[in-house]
Amino acid sequence: MTTFVLLHGAYQGPWIWKMVAERLRGQGHTVYVPCLDGCGERAASARPGVTTESQAEEVADMLRLEDLSDVVLAGTSSGGMVMARVAERARDKIARVVFADALALFDGEKIRDIVTAPATIEGDVAIGPDHADLVNRSFKDMEPTLRDWAADRMTLHPRACFYEPVKLDSFWDQTWDATVIYCPQAQNPGRPHQERCATKLNARWREIDTGHYPMLTTPDELARLIAES
Repeated sequence: MTTFVLLHGAYQGPWIWKMVAERLRGQGHTVYVPCLDGCGERAASARPGVTTESQAEEVADMLRLEDLSDVVLAGTSSGGMVMARVAERARDKIARVVFADALALFDGEKIRDIVTAPATIEGDVAIGPDHADLVNRSFKDMEPTLRDWAADRMTLHPRACFYEPVKLDSFWDQTWDATVIYCPQAQNPGRPHQERCATKLNARWREIDTGHYPMLTTPDELARLIAES
């Protein structure tokens, strides 16, 4: 059996992986779904200084403290950048990385280079969509019960994670067992961005014909692809 660590994206928390985690655990796997600093149930702790790198340090510490090894890391959306930093900081513990419709920035790039539209709420410490933006745009193609369930759980995201350049000292220079999962109905991060990632890593390319939240809309298919070796 495999140990999975699932990393959520912006405005999300561990809840976004609930259905995928249930399916992986049902197959006998061990699954960790950490809440990133300043997100989800920790949104009240958002403060200046919370960055992709500080979030990744917490996850890397968790891998060490839990004595984990041969870990499959899966990240979605902005969690792809946290995943890359975790992977390079804990290289000896990582077996495989999975970019699930995830951002895959190079060292020195920032999310705002790719996702340029301002958030509905742009605060000094945290940013994010309001409820109307979620139900009318981000989640508009979901069935109503799932749409409302997800919208009620979204929170703001630490601002620096969007506006500060990421720091990746060695990730892109290493060889990884990698999979890139592309969702063609999603506007961002888009096919060229994810093809660049797949090419750079010589990764397996997989597609799920859905939007940016495959863990909500197609959890069976996403769980299968994450578990795929």
